Amino acid sequence: MRKISKYVFVILFISSINLMFSQKGNFAIKDGQFLLNGKAFTIYSGEMHYPRIPSQYWKHRLQMMKAMGLNTVTTYVFWNYHEESPGKWNFSGEKDLKRFIKTAQEVGLYVIIRPGPYVCAEWEFGGYPWWLQKDKSVVIRTDNEAFLKQCENYINQLARQIVPLEINNGGPVIMVQAENEFGSYVSQRPDIPLEQHRKYSHKIKDLLVKSGISVPFFTSDGSYLFKGGAIDGVLPTANGEGNIETLKKSVNEYNGGKGPYMVAEYYPGWLDHWAEPFVKVSAEDVVKQTEIYIKNGVSFNYYMIHGGTNFGFTSGANYDKDHDIQPDITSYDYDAPISEAGWATPKYNALRNVFLKINQNQLPEVPKPTKVITIPDIKFSKMNSLFDWLEQKKPIMNVQPLTFEDLNIGNGYVLYRRKFDKAQKGTLEIKGLRDYANIYVNGNWKGELNRINKKYNLEIEIKSGDQLDILVENMGRINYGADIIHNLKGIISPVKINGDEISGNWQMFPMTFDEFPKHNYTSKNIANHSPVIQEAEFNLGETGDTFLDMRNFGKGIVFINGKNLGRYWSKAGPQQTLYVPGVWLKKGKNTIQIFEQIFEGKTSVNSIDHPILDQLVSK
Repeated sequence: MRKISKYVFVILFISSINLMFSQKGNFAIKDGQFLLNGKAFTIYSGEMHYPRIPSQYWKHRLQMMKAMGLNTVTTYVFWNYHEESPGKWNFSGEKDLKRFIKTAQEVGLYVIIRPGPYVCAEWEFGGYPWWLQKDKSVVIRTDNEAFLKQCENYINQLARQIVPLEINNGGPVIMVQAENEFGSYVSQRPDIPLEQHRKYSHKIKDLLVKSGISVPFFTSDGSYLFKGGAIDGVLPTANGEGNIETLKKSVNEYNGGKGPYMVAEYYPGWLDHWAEPFVKVSAEDVVKQTEIYIKNGVSFNYYMIHGGTNFGFTSGANYDKDHDIQPDITSYDYDAPISEAGWATPKYNALRNVFLKINQNQLPEVPKPTKVITIPDIKFSKMNSLFDWLEQKKPIMNVQPLTFEDLNIGNGYVLYRRKFDKAQKGTLEIKGLRDYANIYVNGNWKGELNRINKKYNLEIEIKSGDQLDILVENMGRINYGADIIHNLKGIISPVKINGDEISGNWQMFPMTFDEFPKHNYTSKNIANHSPVIQEAEFNLGETGDTFLDMRNFGKGIVFINGKNLGRYWSKAGPQQTLYVPGVWLKKGKNTIQIFEQIFEGKTSVNSIDHPILDQLVSK
């Protein structure tokens, strides 16, 4: 009898959710409140980004949010994720935004969309397509006709996805953000008059309206940055603000003296960079601040509730004068309440207890985590130097090194090669390195240059007839701050030896790694620190999530069954493992491929049952 009652309860619960969302509704900002179908509503939201999670796991992660006690999910939309090349749009498969929104609706969550066009998000170029930089008439994030035209194209494509799913059309979308943290950018670009900045941000809002989006709009900025970021007639929200009086005072000043009051980004964790410690935020602090918001009737959005993974080359970078660039690690775990692999953390459980109290202990059960497996040593049966593979490729020639953008590639690597007809000895200098390089003479490794440490030179000796190779990696375009406008990659200024420019007869080999290189792997003796491509097959009797242990490797990328898991840089840390979603594995035969940039003889790899994200390697 008890089982039947429980079954009936579940059916009624699902039916009530479907009924709640199947009819057209209304969401409004009126009389200082959020009103959902005419009744006061407090937004308890968590942020997760669908591109950072395999689509098969979307529902599980959304159910985790619902079970914690949230009523809304917030997501950025990444322009460069959907416009794969100029005019080529993709909203299908893993990129199916509509399906993500509908899945949230099935789970019983409302949806807030943050489309930018600029999003930050520790994402490559803050969401902008890299090729915008190729058009010299485009000036990003300004009142620039060529740029705004590109923004309009994007916003119109976005509107086709979300307008049918707005609440007034029977969907779950209740709000849309106009631009993103623009007040920060205004404060960092005093060279542009404030009124000129405001013309731009207001035009973005006008484009959103023109596209047909009809739900309320909001902006999000630090509470002290509303002067630059607020948009007339749009609700301002305060990112990171923990002081309720400051929050109310800031919003009142720019919203007619009234609420509603919302923190569009409250940080229960924080972002992480290569070669820097993994940042942690205590559960106690997060619970305390959450209770303050709830007590004061403040709406909020956890950024992030679940971070996921920067698969492939999607991670961005910060700019810092001390480091020049701070690339983000592949994991976007963020020390969030729901871990990278979708696990409930102690922070999650502590927050769920808070929401249980205000829901009379009536919350769905916490979904079980995905099964975890381990994979024993996989021996690489195929291995070869990257240099041998490149011998099959035809280089691009130029008198000077060309940028990635000039070579018409966005991500990956470029090998720059030059042969010398006279000897050179002294300091090799590449001040325009973007971002990381290994230097070889006649295939022998001579050293590393690294923008993170501002290491732009090394001593070198080249004899007549020698070949210089410079293998350059783009580690992610800057996604935050004024330097987002300086985002070319590769070698962007002359290569010099002893102060003299080395020009003439440069060969360039672009390597996008959109897919792993095909090669016959006729192995030869591979020199230490050579760049190596390697491949192996392994069999599984069962599938599940797992974590590749990269601690014995140096720096590179890993593909599993054709999927780019992202970068590892074990010699720097703090991330030492790569998350492998079980849905990307198969029973039976699987393929693993690794591009190792600084090979030191390791010929096998294994996986473990937990992530290692906090082992920083001192240099």
